[in-house]
Amino acid sequence: MITSINKENKPLSRNKLLGIAGLGWMFDAMDVGILSFVIAALAIEWNLSPGQMGWIGSVNSIGMAFGAFAFGLFADRIGRKRVFIITLVLFSVASGLSALSTTLAVFLVFRFFVGMGLGGELPVASTLVSESVEAKERGRVVVLLESFWAAGWLIAALISYFIIPNYGWQVALVITALPALYAIYLRLNLPDSPQFTAKRVRDRTYGQNIKAVWSKAYAKPTLMLWILWFTVVFSYYGMFLWLPSVMVIKGFSLIKSFEYVLLMTIAQLPGYFTAAWLIEKAGRKFVLVTYLLGTAASAFVFGNADTTMLLLVSGAFLSFFNLGAWGALYAYTPEQYPSVIRATGTGMAAAIGRVGGILGPLLVGSLVMKGYDIGWIFGIFCVAIVIGVLAVVILGKETKQIELE
Repeated sequence: MITSINKENKPLSRNKLLGIAGLGWMFDAMDVGILSFVIAALAIEWNLSPGQMGWIGSVNSIGMAFGAFAFGLFADRIGRKRVFIITLVLFSVASGLSALSTTLAVFLVFRFFVGMGLGGELPVASTLVSESVEAKERGRVVVLLESFWAAGWLIAALISYFIIPNYGWQVALVITALPALYAIYLRLNLPDSPQFTAKRVRDRTYGQNIKAVWSKAYAKPTLMLWILWFTVVFSYYGMFLWLPSVMVIKGFSLIKSFEYVLLMTIAQLPGYFTAAWLIEKAGRKFVLVTYLLGTAASAFVFGNADTTMLLLVSGAFLSFFNLGAWGALYAYTPEQYPSVIRATGTGMAAAIGRVGGILGPLLVGSLVMKGYDIGWIFGIFCVAIVIGVLAVVILGKETKQIELE
């Protein structure tokens, strides 16, 4: 049961909280999803090199790293709700303005600010929802929140398939930015986290919160999270931002590659829903380990696939397992810290992950330019994911249905 209340002092239902937070999450996913298709279109329109294509994805992650760190700190001082709204405004405005770009440099500047808003919002959203739901269903609700990401990606794929070839990438970016304004309106009546409202400590400094994340009590889970976040984000952005472009490299037309990625994207939804069901039954560690190993295996097959059917099937499993693992990651991370440093710890872990998001697309672009095979490149991501799995197995503790501090 949700214990938080709105301005009228009425209880806010779990489903309403999930819907309000999830809509913003969905619009964020639409923008990240559309970016992978825009990169493929810009490569043709602006005659970009693979290295320049890699920078588009990486500058987004640079902004996300700054946003996750800074806004995570702010959320422990001024509240989850305020940061939730600020980050969505920043993201929406910058995303819409990026459609006006006429050069790569201008586009990269706007993408940095889009990344800041997105990077700040996601860990704060999962923290807010985690603190507002009872322990017995907390993990499932946070994974369901993450499932809105799949809906956003699916809408982005549909927009890309029908809009970009006929009306251009600029129109597609405007379409994905405008609906986020509605989510901002909804969030104005969203109550803040009951744990933040009840236990916030106003005289704690940012430095104290940062130091506490690495104190003796939390050093082990922090190390585990930083390794896990880095490897997961490194592999995700390296693979998924390049999916349409990889399909083009493998010989498919731009429209056909959009069509195939759309089909692969549909598999994200059952990935989330199965993870949401398993996370309260089998636990966070089981879901993370199982779905990450499934991701590694699917990535290896996808990178080395030499038939259309094998590409589609392995790509679908890649979407299924990887996004299910993301849901568990967002549920697991806030559970490692007490309320006074929860957003700081979650934001710092996410920021370290975004460093991986910077390096992943750049690595792919660099290796493609040097003529390395896609299968070999995807093999690097497989190894990274296995390292993340080992961190969870060795350093992680199970937090299923544990009451948050």
